[in-house]
Amino acid sequence: MTNDSTDPQAAIDEASEQRQRERDPRVYEHTAGDVQEGIPFIGAGPGDPGLLTVTGKELVEDADLVVHAGSLVNSELLDEYCADAELVNSVGKDLEELIPLMRDAYDDDREVVRLHSGDPAIYGAALEQMDALEHEGVPTYFVPGVTSAFAASATLRTQLTLNETANHVAFTRPQGKTLDPEDDHITEFAEMGDVTTCIYLGTHAVADTMDRLLDEGVDPDTPVTVVYHASWPDEDIVEGTVATIGDRLEDAGYRASAMVIIGQAGTGAGYERSYLYGDWANRGQNDGESEADD
Repeated sequence: MTNDSTDPQAAIDEASEQRQRERDPRVYEHTAGDVQEGIPFIGAGPGDPGLLTVTGKELVEDADLVVHAGSLVNSELLDEYCADAELVNSVGKDLEELIPLMRDAYDDDREVVRLHSGDPAIYGAALEQMDALEHEGVPTYFVPGVTSAFAASATLRTQLTLNETANHVAFTRPQGKTLDPEDDHITEFAEMGDVTTCIYLGTHAVADTMDRLLDEGVDPDTPVTVVYHASWPDEDIVEGTVATIGDRLEDAGYRASAMVIIGQAGTGAGYERSYLYGDWANRGQNDGESEADD
């Protein structure tokens, strides 16, 4: 096999144009839990090997080649489930290197798995790899994983949505090299009040982000909870407010791999009982009894 492949950007552009015209027919043929033909793009979960899905576990155990996201995937998971596979760290490799690597292995009838951290649907940069592989004649599909925001809420023993506290959840990231300032909406989310804002890829920028929120009028007492390495053995929690969390996180020394949660839901306080298990839930039964009594 050669290491040559079509320009990945050309493949991405072509796939995008095709999607504007019609859906891939496989959308209607498979559900998210199906094991399909091709290379699966699997979410490894937030860290703990136990949070890898059953389907993901079975696929990595059967793999001959696992291309993984380096230190973002727990080495214990790789040791436990990928002991018989060739392991390739994708960190530092571009599409021009990764696509021929996976394509050639697949063409050689090897079982290939692409293992992303968390869930590849959230800041995973998976679709561009899949489009490039599909252009090379290699079918691909997603296998969902547990994203770090959900692991963080489980650690905190709370929900990201709570009645009368947070009706919405925003997955976002701060401005920087890959996001222009005008596309950073964290202030808008925080000002809404009933939004739980989950900031990915922003541990290094927490202090700057909070200073900007303060400058733009966000309540300084708004709770902020940071979960470092959610579900990993060295998991840690740093709590504060928009006014204090920057200094507290700096004191803790964390610059990466933390989930930042802005909003009251992160504390689990201040919510109201939902209608789900109250009179509203039993309205049909109660109505029936009333009609029978009549």
